[in-house]
Amino acid sequence: MKSRVAGAVPKASADSSLPAQPSAQLHPTEAGDTLARLLVKHVKGSTEQYRRSQEAAQQRLAAFGSPRSGTTLHVEGALHLARPAFLPPDDQGYARLRHLDTGLRMIEAAFPQVSTDIEVCRLTCTMLEGAWRSRALTPPREEEQTSVCACALCRRLPTPPARTLDDYRWRQSAGRPLTVKTWPHRRELDSVLTGGWSWTRQMNDLERDLGHRHRFEDDILVFHEYKRVVDTIDTTRLTRHVEGRLAENFSTNSARALVSGLFAAHKRSVDEYWLQQHDAGSVMLPQTNPLSHSTYSALQMLDCLFWHVAPDTELWQEENLASLLLCRVIDDMADVRADALTGEISNFWLADMPTHTKALYAACAIALVKYGCMPEAHSPMWNTWLMNTTIVWMGLTGRHALWFDGITQGLPPAEECPLCDLQPNPCTGILTHGTTLTIAPRPTAPALSTRTAELSARCRAQFPRAWPLFDAELHAFEALHGPWYGDTDNTWEILRRTYIAAVEASSAAPSPDRARHVQQDAGVVGSERFHTLHDPRTGREDTVLLSYMFGSAHPHFLWNATGYRPTDVAGDWLDG
Repeated sequence: MKSRVAGAVPKASADSSLPAQPSAQLHPTEAGDTLARLLVKHVKGSTEQYRRSQEAAQQRLAAFGSPRSGTTLHVEGALHLARPAFLPPDDQGYARLRHLDTGLRMIEAAFPQVSTDIEVCRLTCTMLEGAWRSRALTPPREEEQTSVCACALCRRLPTPPARTLDDYRWRQSAGRPLTVKTWPHRRELDSVLTGGWSWTRQMNDLERDLGHRHRFEDDILVFHEYKRVVDTIDTTRLTRHVEGRLAENFSTNSARALVSGLFAAHKRSVDEYWLQQHDAGSVMLPQTNPLSHSTYSALQMLDCLFWHVAPDTELWQEENLASLLLCRVIDDMADVRADALTGEISNFWLADMPTHTKALYAACAIALVKYGCMPEAHSPMWNTWLMNTTIVWMGLTGRHALWFDGITQGLPPAEECPLCDLQPNPCTGILTHGTTLTIAPRPTAPALSTRTAELSARCRAQFPRAWPLFDAELHAFEALHGPWYGDTDNTWEILRRTYIAAVEASSAAPSPDRARHVQQDAGVVGSERFHTLHDPRTGREDTVLLSYMFGSAHPHFLWNATGYRPTDVAGDWLDG
């Protein structure tokens, strides 16, 4: 999803003169260590401008009496943690790495400006090969026998419902629910993925246009790894277009697209190789994987670092990397059960790490959604809308577990709720020096602004049972955001069919059919209303309120996606 195809780079030939192993190739364990050191070397610390913006946000919240201290939870910097030992690749793995190395050398010869990207790709793929072989051949580990964690977060972990294959029909890349396209006259954009991608870039580009807003030609090759989508895209024509642009008007990001394309092709090939081995009975893949906290974080960097294009000055900024990593965590929260079936290895919830660590990362995602609701969050860095647009896009496509796993019997209590009281946090340092979450009584606006009061009034009239909760969340939202100036009619239509519908369903008797109705109608309203979020006058206001309700409002449908239980469900590979 976050990469490009290798079509713009000639394929490696089956030349017998190639060495048995690329000259720069390390053992997968060494590759993981080297990759972590390389990433740490390039990460840039928080800038003074960013620190000033955070301080301004804190001062504004302090006016509501928001305490600066409370219970704290520390998240260690992932790249400094120990990494596991992996088995070396098999013969086919080395052949794939030779193929990759040939393409990378060709790109590096033509575009030395992306040598760092190339080395990240080479190391990541080596580590990935070792992780897959270790997963396939290492005996499954014993179930975690540690005592149950009693921290404030782990005490609230949900019990996941049982699932069947039919529960994953929503996990498709093409077609519904975005039948209203971003640019209906362009056939290539007939896809859910492109709609969300272009929307995020437009949100970022409104003030500081980097020329990325409509540059789908550089990135459309991302869809090669989504087989149902690629059938509707003229990949050959677009590949030639990218090659021509590279020759005529060099762009570093265009060259990065080629590197990331090789990664996408390699990752797809190694995924499918081991799934085929599993399907043939040659190996038995467990529903866990050997990725640790550190290796997961490093693996995800290439998978999204250059897809979510940022200016070179911000590419390695800690705040940018934190957004990228936590957006992948949100994806994993929704996709974990499907990934357990399809074999996807880069999933946080399947990785070999303590449940408490996963709970901390889910809390980081919520804290970052809250931070993105604050206007101060969006001035210092170009790629600051990513978390907010991601959570809204998932909520309006039926892809997110907001509605899929969020309809639980009864609402969790709001009193002394650590999730409600999570303070907004940009999670800077989540890869390096770590980050500290704070739980303290949340600020609340004393009165609602005019348009937000209208939303509250409509809820009180139409859904009186859900109104007290909805009204309280609007007050909490406006404390973070300030007065809201969005499109009342559009936002109400979305909220009543998503968040409020889910709250109503939670208050009633449990019903899988009711949960599925909310999920499917979320896709329908997304199809009807998604294009309105592109409005430069109100789109950001609507997006930020929806992101708050979908990602951090009580009863925390996002948090309810953290439950995971291995299952013996079997079936096809779906559309992973």
